[in-house]
Amino acid sequence: MAFDQGLVRATACAIVDKLNKGEVTPLDLLDVLEQRIAEVDGKVNALPTLCFDRARSRARELMKKPAGKRGLLAGLPIPIKDLTAVEGVRTTQGSPIYKDTIPARSDIVVEHLEDHGALIYAKSNTPEFGAGANTFNEVFGATLNPWDTSKSAAGSSGGAAVALATGMAWLAHGTDMGGSLRNPASFCGIVGMRPSIGRVAHSPAFKIDRNLTVHGPMARNVEDLALLLDAMSGEHPADPLSLPVLPASFLSAARSGNKPKRIAYSPDLGITPVDPEVAAITRKAALRFAEAGAVVEEAHPDLREAHECFHVLRAFDFALTKAALLRTKRDQLKPEVIWNIEEGFKLTVEQLERAEAQRVALTLRTLEFFKTYDLLLTPATIVAPFPVEDRYVAECAGKKFDNYVEWLGIVYAITLACCPALSLPCGFTASGLPVGLQMVAAPRGEARLLAGAKLLEDILGVRDTTPIDPRAASRPAK
Repeated sequence: MAFDQGLVRATACAIVDKLNKGEVTPLDLLDVLEQRIAEVDGKVNALPTLCFDRARSRARELMKKPAGKRGLLAGLPIPIKDLTAVEGVRTTQGSPIYKDTIPARSDIVVEHLEDHGALIYAKSNTPEFGAGANTFNEVFGATLNPWDTSKSAAGSSGGAAVALATGMAWLAHGTDMGGSLRNPASFCGIVGMRPSIGRVAHSPAFKIDRNLTVHGPMARNVEDLALLLDAMSGEHPADPLSLPVLPASFLSAARSGNKPKRIAYSPDLGITPVDPEVAAITRKAALRFAEAGAVVEEAHPDLREAHECFHVLRAFDFALTKAALLRTKRDQLKPEVIWNIEEGFKLTVEQLERAEAQRVALTLRTLEFFKTYDLLLTPATIVAPFPVEDRYVAECAGKKFDNYVEWLGIVYAITLACCPALSLPCGFTASGLPVGLQMVAAPRGEARLLAGAKLLEDILGVRDTTPIDPRAASRPAK
C-alpha cells in the first residue's frame, strides 16, 4: 500500500479500532512501519534489529481469525526491548557477549502480548544489560534523541521511546529498574509507565522473587499506554509474583474521569539536586491540577535511605545476574557494569540486612503518605536531555555525583517504595527539549494513576507533539 502519514500519526486506540472494523489490516500496518523505519531510523538508531518476515507470517495466521476476535491489540505491531527474549530473533542485551544470540523461546511477557494479538517486528536498542540511563552499546552504537540528535535519549528503554517519538511504533515494550521506562519517556516527550510489582508477568531469571526490575508499557498518550498495560497484565504460573487481571480494564480507568482530590508535588523528594528550569516546568504543570479542583501542596514521603538502599540492592542484583560473566568475559563488559558487579561482591550480609530493612521502612512511610495524598508528582528526570557523548550525568545544580546512577535518585526511590509511576510530557525547555512529570500512586494504584494522568494530559494539551521527524539541532517547540 502507499505510505500513509495519517496512520503513522494515529493513536494506537484508533488503529486497533480500524483493525477491528476491518478498515486496515495488520499487513498494512507492517508496510507502513517498514517504510517509516527506512526513512527515519538511520538518523536515530532506535530499532537496530528488524524481524518483519516473522511479523508478517504471524499476521497472516492472525488474519485467519475474524476481525474483532484477534485479541486486545488485534494485530497491532510492537517492538520489544533488546533485553527481552523473542523466539527466533536476535537478542543481544546490548552486549558483545550475546551479539549473535537467538533465543529458542520468548519471554512470558512476549508470549502474553502475542496472545493478545501483538505482532513483534523489531527489537529496540538498549545500553549493555540495561545499565545506565543513556542508550549506547558496543553492538549497535548510540540511540539519538529525535528532538535534537546531539542529545541522549536516556535509557535504558531509549530505543523504544525514540521509536514512539518518531512514528516508528504506536506502542512499545520497556523495562524499568531505576527509571528505565520513565527517563527515556521524559527525554523523548512520550509516556512510559513502571507498573506495580507483579502486574506484568515475565520469565524469572537468577532469582525467583527478583523485583527491582519490572516490565511495562510505553506510548504517545495515556489512553494508548493503558491499552498496552491491559494487554501486558495478567498472572502466569511460571511467575509466582504475577497478579491476576483486575475486573475493570486500565483503559476504562484512564477514561473514567475520576479526579484526584489532594496532590503532593516535590521538586526533589528531599534527596537530590534538580535543574532549576526542570523544577519550574514540572511545578507549573503540577499546579494546573487546581483547574480540576484538586488541592496541590508541596510535600513528599521520607525517602532518606533511598541512595544507600538502592546502591546495595542494585549491586546485589548485578552480582547475582552477571558474576559468571565477570569471571569469564570481563574484557567484553563496559566499565560501569564491571563496577556494579564488583560492588556486589563487596557486600556483607549485614549490608543486605540493612538495605532490606530500609526498603520496608521506606515503603511503609510511603503507604502512610498516600493515606493523605492521591498522587505524588515530581520531575521524571532532574535534567533536560544531555549531550549523547556523556555516558551519564556527573553533576547537577552544583552537586557532583558519587557514581553513574546517583543522578537517578528521583526515580529509583519510587522503585524502592514499590509504587506504580509514569512519566507524562508536561512542557519544553527554552531550547525546545521535552520535560517529563513523574506521577506516582500507591502500590497497585495504576487505575488512579492513569485517571489522574489522563486528566492532566487533557489540561496541559501537549498530547499531539509526537510523532516528529528527527531534528539535527534543538529549537523551541511550537
